[in-house]
Amino acid sequence: MKVLRAYVAVVDRMNYGLGRLVMFGIFALMGVLMWSTISKMFFSPSLWTLEMAQFVMIAYFVLGGPYAMQMGSHVRMDLIYGALNPRRKAWTDAITVFFLITYLGIMLWGGIDSTRYSFQYGGERSSSAWRPYMWPIKVTICVGIALMLLQALSELAKDILFLRTGRPLRHIDEEQGDAL
Repeated sequence: MKVLRAYVAVVDRMNYGLGRLVMFGIFALMGVLMWSTISKMFFSPSLWTLEMAQFVMIAYFVLGGPYAMQMGSHVRMDLIYGALNPRRKAWTDAITVFFLITYLGIMLWGGIDSTRYSFQYGGERSSSAWRPYMWPIKVTICVGIALMLLQALSELAKDILFLRTGRPLRHIDEEQGDAL
């Protein structure tokens, strides 16, 4: 049980810190889109803004996913789940997380294969006019999926600990006094 608690503490703290940092990525996205608008109105249109906005949004989404999972911000069907007592919710979560782990494992495997392809053939580039290298965003996606996988295992560990002890683990935001 100490190993599970230590794992949860390390993964949750890492994903919490990264999630809080990635939150500011929305400002980077806004900056890119604002530059796109300004350059189209007053200068010649930039070739890089649309694709860069897509890359920033992907990074924002995949690196913020583990934080959202940790905070319970993902969409959930509460039709049946909401009526369950905490113990049955933990059992349900402990069972269904295996589907998520399987999905993330397959996604990570495909992501690593695609990233390897980017490096293997002299640096895969986008087919757009800007032609950026694809490996940075592919590496970011793989890192985000790996962190999501670690967070899913952390959530499984929390469910196991709750089922064993009857007490839920406190969230990091509660420990630090943040009002989210």
